[in-house]
Amino acid sequence: MTIQSFPMTSSVSTSQGVLPPAGFGVYESSVAGPSASFVHSVPELNENEETELYSVSWNQDYSFFAAGTSHGFRIYNCDRFKEIFRRDLKSGGFKIVEMLFRCNILALVGSKTNAQYPPNKVIIWDDHQSRCIGEFSFRSEVRAVKLRKDRVVIVVEHKIYVYKFTDLKLLQQIETLANPRGLCCLSHHLNTSVLACPGLRRGQVRVEHFGLNMTKFINAHDSQIASMTLTIDGLLLATASIRGTLIRIFNTVDGTRLQEVRRGVDRADIYSIALSPNVQWLAVSSDKGTVHIFSLRVRVVGDDLSTEVTGVNCSALDHQSSSNSLDGLVSPNTGANPSSSLSFLKGVLPKYFSSEWSFAQLHLPECTQFMTAFGSQNTVIIVGLDGR
Repeated sequence: MTIQSFPMTSSVSTSQGVLPPAGFGVYESSVAGPSASFVHSVPELNENEETELYSVSWNQDYSFFAAGTSHGFRIYNCDRFKEIFRRDLKSGGFKIVEMLFRCNILALVGSKTNAQYPPNKVIIWDDHQSRCIGEFSFRSEVRAVKLRKDRVVIVVEHKIYVYKFTDLKLLQQIETLANPRGLCCLSHHLNTSVLACPGLRRGQVRVEHFGLNMTKFINAHDSQIASMTLTIDGLLLATASIRGTLIRIFNTVDGTRLQEVRRGVDRADIYSIALSPNVQWLAVSSDKGTVHIFSLRVRVVGDDLSTEVTGVNCSALDHQSSSNSLDGLVSPNTGANPSSSLSFLKGVLPKYFSSEWSFAQLHLPECTQFMTAFGSQNTVIIVGLDGR
């Protein structure tokens, strides 16, 4: 067992010093081999004891989602929806469960009631070998964990830590504004390595282009950021503030705002923002019990971002400062999003009258939090923290 400490921040331990390469093994059915901590299949729990759902998180291509529960975690397939498998602990549950595409590597953070895995620790779990292969310890509660094949990103209240996946070496520390929501997102394309997180100012987003060795600050909103997401290639960013009325889409290379759409007029708590793989649609869920679907005017090159970089041509990265840099990014308004009949008076009437509104709404109960994503063939997947 090797242990490496970083001043004032965290300690890291691995079972063999170096992690195996990410991306081996695929979840297709329940895998065998329970560990001493995890109970395979249905646990022996009190029949009167209910299982509480703590969190829902999608894998990187939105084909699976993980559910953290008061007893452990469960993995679900989205296309032909079904539970793939579950793991349960006698010592408590997990508040954060992060998948790495469809492989057997998971990042786990325990709940406050978990006696074995407290909420200030991140466990890198190899479910194929049924063992912990890495562990991070922090002085404060972990707010979020994000994975890509070459990075482990861990979010605490005022800082983000970026580690190399293969050996858990600390690569970067990023100071942020207070971030109780754990806001952070990563690109997942092999050719682009992008991270977006809150900056040090209210309403500001910091974008790290690791491949370009470049940092970009985007003043996205006047109020604090409530939600954000990146396209798979990391070249487009969608954000919403705590006011919850406007959603804005930015070019992450030069920070240009490409489009703005309006969810509503009343203040709302935005639960999630999702961009379709072909960057044609945007979905927003909130505490108003409605999922709004918007049409995007951002040009795309291909049909599937999971197989190629789209949204912005890679060659366009060298020309973002030109006056015509947006010509290839934004297409003319197709009219899919309705706007006010007085929108022709843009610049004369208040901004509200020139807003783009959602062209479709899905109405849900307001009593619970719903997370949304786009599935295959332009389907929308919505998961509620009430278990629906």
